[in-house]
Amino acid sequence: MNLRTVSVTRYVTPLREGGSLPAIVEADDDGTYVLKFRGAGQGAKALIAELVVGEIARVLGLRVPEIVLADLDIALGRAEPDPEIQDLIRASEGTNLALDYLPGSISFDPLSPQTVKANAALASSVVWLDALCTNVDRTPRNTNMLLWNRELWLIDHGAAMYFHHGWNCEYSQISKNPFPLVSEHVLLPFASALKEADAALAPQLTREILSEIVSLIPDSWLGDTEETPDASAHRAAYVNYFLQRLEAPRAFAQEAMNAHRFL
Repeated sequence: MNLRTVSVTRYVTPLREGGSLPAIVEADDDGTYVLKFRGAGQGAKALIAELVVGEIARVLGLRVPEIVLADLDIALGRAEPDPEIQDLIRASEGTNLALDYLPGSISFDPLSPQTVKANAALASSVVWLDALCTNVDRTPRNTNMLLWNRELWLIDHGAAMYFHHGWNCEYSQISKNPFPLVSEHVLLPFASALKEADAALAPQLTREILSEIVSLIPDSWLGDTEETPDASAHRAAYVNYFLQRLEAPRAFAQEAMNAHRFL
């Protein structure tokens, strides 16, 4: 398991959605990407969540655009007339994160008939993933899902894993918490196979797999708290958190099942 690294060669246009100002950029591999800036919003932690949740989803068989590490040179901002974008580029010099741009994709519309609504297994897998990773940002107001080539793709996981914005090493105090906000999940009405999803997905996230995923996080994004003073301790904290969260009985899974039952 590894991530490719690209160098950003051209800033194309901002995507003025939310407060983090992601942008469409071109890179030295001739690819086009949606760039997430380390210097924006919640900083590196949003990029960590984007990476970790995206790669967990991929392990579970869900579709996520390719995630790459993106090197950004501050010289790229000199031609930008917008001072806000110039500041963002300056604050994000170095390693950032980007996702493959899916040309022609459209946002998932919960009010339109889509095949995912008839696919209880897919809907249940997405709900289970988001409950595991405490993703608050997959609601009817903002689905953060795309339809591309008639398939469902998951994007924008920076708001997930909110625990790491104020956590400590007492994993047992937070890892077993349920996720009540799952009741607002856009796919919950179609997630009638949550029990089956829980049984099938949880065993796939072993210590080895989780360790491989967190090993992808750049050192420069880690080791910024007293409890996690270096990259190694920080990675171990993430692995331990998820392993404890995955121990049976899983409160987050039961919470999702209950929420679906009482719709």
